[in-house]
Amino acid sequence: MMMKRLYLPSIFLLTIFSNSTSLIANELTANKRLPQTDFPESVMTTNAAKNGIKTAWYDDATNRYAHGVLGDKIEAGALHAKTAEGKRLSITLDKSQVFEDIQPRLADIDGDGRNEIITIRSHNQKGAQIAVFGITKEIPNKLSLVASTPYIGQSYRWLAPVGIADFDNDGTMDIAYIDRPHLAKILRVWSYRNGSLQQVAQKQGLTNHKIGDSFISGGVQQCDKESSMITVDSNWERVIKTTLKNGKLTSADIGSYTGRANVDAAIACN
Repeated sequence: MMMKRLYLPSIFLLTIFSNSTSLIANELTANKRLPQTDFPESVMTTNAAKNGIKTAWYDDATNRYAHGVLGDKIEAGALHAKTAEGKRLSITLDKSQVFEDIQPRLADIDGDGRNEIITIRSHNQKGAQIAVFGITKEIPNKLSLVASTPYIGQSYRWLAPVGIADFDNDGTMDIAYIDRPHLAKILRVWSYRNGSLQQVAQKQGLTNHKIGDSFISGGVQQCDKESSMITVDSNWERVIKTTLKNGKLTSADIGSYTGRANVDAAIACN
């Protein structure tokens, strides 16, 4: 069995700001309930889900897409989920694709009160994209692709999510990510509208990942009911806070970058 990178501490917290929903995975208290998988560090669960998808994780380790951007050349070929009612759902990618990701993310993208799963899916000729999977009425017994961004367009080109929130307070959920964090360094924000993801803003000169790191720096900050994007500048010297208003991204320098600790402090509003 191929095992992927293990990097998370025994207790970890991921918060996606959507009506104050917190996604919590506590390995110390939930270890006995963790599913069997090639990627135990990928298990993400939410105690807030009363119906629909409650837990998601990656599986089926493969080296068929040997990019290695996250520190090794092993990626996932399958995505599994478990609902609050105990039902297990899955999707297995074809041989041209992998999940080039650390953990799936859970958030209610379409506003129906049930979580979708937000992933990074990479194609061996087209590179990465954001791919959102969920449960549909048409196919209720497996995970289905419900929305996606375009592939970047070239193999071995990746993106690193910043987070998921209603960044401009317009009532629709947004997904923010850095397009090619080692090359183009473009912050892009996509909003879920009319059944699909549509790009609403972009800004150059920001990043959140270094080649080989098994983690993504930055995330979503929520202070005073405002959701902001925390990244670093393209030279890894300054911590940057970016907000979205009226379709425009505005960035502010909030301090020097000294490592993950001060980026995490910014996310925590410290």
